[in-house]
Amino acid sequence: MNITNDGSEDMGIFALKKNKQNNNMFIYITATILLWLKLCIIYTFVFKVSVQSFGQGIVLLVTTFGSIACILGIGFLFKKSPARTRAIFIIHFILTGILYGNILYYRFYIDYVTVPVLFQFQNVGGLSQSTLELIKYYDIFMFVDTIILLLIIIRKLSPNVSFDFLKKYKGRIALGLAVIPLLLSIMINTGFWNKAYDKELIVKSLGLYYYHAFDIYQNSMASVSGVLADGKELDEIEQYVHEKRGNSNLSDLHGVAEGKNVILIFLESTQAFVMDRSFDGHEVTPFLNELKEDSLYFPNFYHQTAQGKTSDAEFIIDNSLYPLTGGSVFVRKPDNDFIATPHLLDDYHYFSASFHGNYPQFWNRTNMYDSLGYDYFFSKEDYNVTEENSINYGLKDIPFFEQSLPHLQSLPEPFYAKMLTLTNHFPFLLEPEDQFIPELKTEEGVVNRYFTTVRYEDEAIKRFFDKIKGSELYNNSIFVLVGDHYGISNNYDTALSEALNREFSVIDQIELQKVPLIIHVPGEEGKVIESVGGQVDLRATILDLLGIEDNTLSFGISLLSDYDDRLVIFRDGTFSTNKYIYIEDACYSKETAKKVKRNYCSPYFNQVQTELTYSDQIIYGDLYRFIED
Repeated sequence: MNITNDGSEDMGIFALKKNKQNNNMFIYITATILLWLKLCIIYTFVFKVSVQSFGQGIVLLVTTFGSIACILGIGFLFKKSPARTRAIFIIHFILTGILYGNILYYRFYIDYVTVPVLFQFQNVGGLSQSTLELIKYYDIFMFVDTIILLLIIIRKLSPNVSFDFLKKYKGRIALGLAVIPLLLSIMINTGFWNKAYDKELIVKSLGLYYYHAFDIYQNSMASVSGVLADGKELDEIEQYVHEKRGNSNLSDLHGVAEGKNVILIFLESTQAFVMDRSFDGHEVTPFLNELKEDSLYFPNFYHQTAQGKTSDAEFIIDNSLYPLTGGSVFVRKPDNDFIATPHLLDDYHYFSASFHGNYPQFWNRTNMYDSLGYDYFFSKEDYNVTEENSINYGLKDIPFFEQSLPHLQSLPEPFYAKMLTLTNHFPFLLEPEDQFIPELKTEEGVVNRYFTTVRYEDEAIKRFFDKIKGSELYNNSIFVLVGDHYGISNNYDTALSEALNREFSVIDQIELQKVPLIIHVPGEEGKVIESVGGQVDLRATILDLLGIEDNTLSFGISLLSDYDDRLVIFRDGTFSTNKYIYIEDACYSKETAKKVKRNYCSPYFNQVQTELTYSDQIIYGDLYRFIED
C-alpha cells in the first residue's frame, strides 16, 4: 500500500491532534481528582464536617466530585488544545483560591463565605492584622496539587493512554456529573432546601462549590423578594408574635427604671467563661465580678450573631430580630425601614446616641444608624485618636471611656446611649504597659493574649464607673453590659481547653457561646436571673425595666418575665432550651452532656424554622414600610 506524502502528513496531523486531545483529557481528570482529594481532606481536618449517616457521607463525596468535574469541564468549551489546557489550570487555581478563602474565613467565623461577605469586604476594613493572624505556614500545602498540575502541563508528562471511550459519551457524562449527584442529595437529605439558613447542611448536601452556586441563587432570590413584597405577609407574622407574647406575664421589676437613661455597653468579643476566672492569682474580670453582685446577672445568656458579628449584635439588640444567614444587615439592608429601639424610645422623648472609637464608615454604621433612628453618632472624628492611644481597630478602651464621658454628660436626658468597646478584638493585641495580668502560656498566642485584653477591658469599665458613680447621671441611669459575640472560636479549643482546665463536649460548641449580661440599676438589689435567653430578648428586657411595652414585629421575651418554654435560636438552626441543646442534627441533654432521643428536641423544630423565616421575610421584604404610623 502506497502512502503519499500528503497522506502521511494528514495522518501525522491527525495523530498529533489526537495526542493533544488525550493530553487535555488526562490533565482534566488529574486536576479533578487532585482537587477532589484535597477538598475531602479539608472537609475532614479543617471544616470537620459531621456526617450523620453513611449515605450522607457518600452524597458529600459524590456531589463534591461532580461539582469539580462539571466546573473544570468548562475548559473544554475552548476549541484549541493549548487554550483548553490553560483554561483547566486557571479554573483549578481559582477553585483552590475559593477553597483557601473559605479556610481563612472558617478559622475565625466557623462559617463558610457567602456572596454578601464579599460585597461587604470594603465596609469592614479589608485586610488587617486579624487576617494575617489566620494565615499559617503550613498553608503552602494547600497549593501542592496546583504545583503538581503545573509541572505535568509544562513537562508534558501525560501518559500515552487513549480516552476515546470518554470522548464518545462526554455529553452524557457531563450531564450525569452535574445532575445525578443533586438528585442523590435530594433523596438522602430530604428537606434541606427548606433549611437554607443551615450552611453546613447545604455544604453536606451539595459540596462546597455547589453550595456557593446555591448561595448566589439564594441571594438573587432574596433581592427579588424585596421588590415583590406587598405587605400581605404581615398578618401571619403579627398573629405569631401576638400568640408568643400572650404566654408571658409582666415581671415584678416592670417599670422600676421608668424614665431613666440607658447606657448600653458592648463588651467586645467577651465570653461568659471569663467571669469569676483567675490564673495564678490574677482575676480576669475583677470589676465585672464585683458589679454583678450588685446587679441583675444572667449566667445563661447567649449571643446570636452570624457573619456580621458586632454589627449583628447591634442589629439584634436594637430590633429583636435575627441576623441574616449571609453578610450583615448593616451592609446589605441599611436603607430598610426599621422600628428599632431609638424609634420606640423617641415616643418617650429619649435622645439616642452611639459611641464608637473607629471610622464612621466601619460596618456602614453612618448609614445604618440613620435607619435605626439614632440622633447622633460619636465616631473617631469626635475623639482625639493618636498612635499612642489606639491599637488594632481603633481607640483603646480606657481613653475611649475617658473621652466619651464629657459627650455622655452633654446629652439631653433621658437618653439611650450605646458604647462599643474595641480593645478586646481578635487578634487581641496590647502593649506591655497596658497589660494588667500576664499572658497565659498555652501553645496558641491568640488564647494567651485574649485573657489579657479582657482584663484591660474590665479595667476600662471600672475606671468609667469610678468617675461616674455617685453623680446625678449615675443615679438617673441604668447600665446594661453585654458581650457582643465570641472571641475564641472552636478552632482554638485545644488551647482553650488547656486554659480552662477541662475537656469540651459536643454541647460546649453552644455553651461556649454564652456571653456576660449584667444590668445594673442603681438602688436595686442584685439578683441572679437563671432564665435561658439570647440577644433577641435583651430589648424586651430593657423595655420591661423602663415600663414600656413593645408591640412591634419582634421575637424577644423579657428575661425578667414569667415564661415557661424559653428557647434560644441560633442563625444556623441550632438551639438551646433550659434542658436541651440541638446541634449537628442531634439532641443533647444539658445535664448529662449526652445524646438523647430526638423527640425531646422535636417540639421546637417548627418554632425555630418559623422565627428564622419570618425574621428573614421582615428584613428581605422590608415589611416595616407597609406599617402605618
